[in-house]
Amino acid sequence: MNHDDMRGHPRHHGRRFAHGGHGTDLNPFRRHGRGGPGRVFGGGDLRLVLLHLLAEKPSHGYELIKALEERAGGAYSPSPGVIYPTLTLLEELGHAAAAPAEGGRKLHAATEEGRAFLAANREAADALLARLDSRAQAAPPAPVVRAMENLKLALRLRLSRGTLDEAGAQAVAAALDAAAIAVERS
Repeated sequence: MNHDDMRGHPRHHGRRFAHGGHGTDLNPFRRHGRGGPGRVFGGGDLRLVLLHLLAEKPSHGYELIKALEERAGGAYSPSPGVIYPTLTLLEELGHAAAAPAEGGRKLHAATEEGRAFLAANREAADALLARLDSRAQAAPPAPVVRAMENLKLALRLRLSRGTLDEAGAQAVAAALDAAAIAVERS
């Protein structure tokens, strides 16, 4: 039995862009679960990077998400479910303080204790920031990432409307194949 058959994926003979675990993942920065090759931060690393950002400039959680995404060139974008609990932890540790700001949002800033902790861990923080910078250099250009996300969304929306008849499935496959050929030739 073919290995693809065992995983429940159809076989795609001669198709370069077919999914099936053949190293064709278009996003080299995709997260692959806990500790997988896509993992950006280990335990405590995100705290140190956020503390660095807060020491540079007081920020809202959303601004921190955008700053990390920009620093990584779009290759990494943490979710609010990761950022906000980490900010709460920084507050509990005394490394950051939050003050109410307009619209009920909190403005977070590094405290003196947080700055001292950051200074004591400067080498580790610099290594983490360099790792983010290297992801930005290796990342696909932002317009390409945006277009890939748009395509995924369009496919999900089209497929969520119900099952495709044979003609519809052929039309979608033809459009995807044409796009793949155009990308390969560019």
